[in-house]
Amino acid sequence: MSEQPRRPRKPGKPYRRPQKDPVRILAFEALRAVDERDAYANLVLPPLLRKAREKEGPENFDARDAALATELVYGTLRRQGTYDAIIADCVDRPLREVDPPVLDVLGLGVHQLLGTRIPSHAAVSATVELARVVLGDGRAKFVNAVLRKVARDDLDGWLERVAPPYDEDPEDHLAVVHSHPRWVVSALWDSLGGGRAGIEELLAADNERPEVTLVARPGRATADELLGEEAAVPGRWSPYAVRLSEGGEPGAVDAVRENRAGVQDEGSQLVALALANAPLDGPDRRWLDGCAGPGGKAALLGALAAERGAFLLASEKQPHRAGLVAKALDGNPGPYQVIAADGTRPAWRPGGFDRVLVDVPCTGLGALRRRPEARWRRRPEDLDGFAPLQRGLLRGALEAVRVGGVVGYATCSPHLAETRAVVADVLKQHPGTELIDARPLLPGVPDLGEGPDVQLWPHLHGTDAMYLALIRRTA
Repeated sequence: MSEQPRRPRKPGKPYRRPQKDPVRILAFEALRAVDERDAYANLVLPPLLRKAREKEGPENFDARDAALATELVYGTLRRQGTYDAIIADCVDRPLREVDPPVLDVLGLGVHQLLGTRIPSHAAVSATVELARVVLGDGRAKFVNAVLRKVARDDLDGWLERVAPPYDEDPEDHLAVVHSHPRWVVSALWDSLGGGRAGIEELLAADNERPEVTLVARPGRATADELLGEEAAVPGRWSPYAVRLSEGGEPGAVDAVRENRAGVQDEGSQLVALALANAPLDGPDRRWLDGCAGPGGKAALLGALAAERGAFLLASEKQPHRAGLVAKALDGNPGPYQVIAADGTRPAWRPGGFDRVLVDVPCTGLGALRRRPEARWRRRPEDLDGFAPLQRGLLRGALEAVRVGGVVGYATCSPHLAETRAVVADVLKQHPGTELIDARPLLPGVPDLGEGPDVQLWPHLHGTDAMYLALIRRTA
């Protein structure tokens, strides 16, 4: 299928101006920002939604419009791999030769056809109208022709056509069906172990819309207070967690606006709680968060430390992220300090802390529900870039903790190269250390494996795929 050149209108045929649809124009602008600027949808969408409400007015852009725009953006990004395979079957050229803005419009159209309950005729006509506005009449005809081909079958029918049989190529089959790059499927399968059922459940969970989870910061708010909010239900595992069901808006919660509570995945809360509750030998007065940005874990640790009269030092290398940490900790009831410092070149004396957390930079493969574009942005070679930093930060944490103290190594990636491989390599160089069984420190949480480290999973725990290893310094 080729793009049709723009043809002159027939004599006497009136020209119809394309109708602007603010919802779909907003979704298109968000996808372009993700593609052109490597932006993240969760950062791009809120200002675009505010701008649309201000421009169109609440009567022309309401909560339902915002919900549809959000679904179009996230749904298109999550299923991009599947939709690209379907679009490729409907055009007569490699996708790399189709202009990216055209692909974005096609992706939005295919998602409406195959991933929503919007009627086919409405999905096609609305997308073609969008194409007329943002691409022009000529390319709108190309979009129309492709979408009419897509509309001839449903998603299951298309998957039978474009996905290789599982028995012939399991990883490629799963990559197309569940819209993940093949290398990510392979890495997650290795980390998860087991057979087909587990990896299918995990990949499917990555494509589900995650709930918004709040944390009540101890001493400043309670879960019971947050449960008084509309659409609020208790968390599954953390005593400080409250989930907002669909439609719940964190910014409407008084405790969030007042910084007494925050938005924080329950897996992230569990990591902070496990470190805070790990058994110590000796005093418990000085805590360190060595990779504190953007501040969620630091705020929870600071509140827990305050309850015990302990001091928290929150360190973040990037000054602008250190500013976010300071904002998250603002109003913390106990003593704390935020600094901009490199955890691999510590600005503190060795052995000065009782508890140390390093939630290291990583590929983010454990948070693909929240940042679906990351799966298309990351490459296997990124692991080599993170490896020295992850090891350096863990070594710095072990040097910062005193004998008898505890270090928590955490990462929002289940990739074995970022989890167990890092811990094993560093501990070989630090013989005066031992792994603590972290599982008892996550009471009530099932399916935590053989230990002593812990790997959480979206499909098993409803959390991001957080990893945690707890290490005691013994000499």
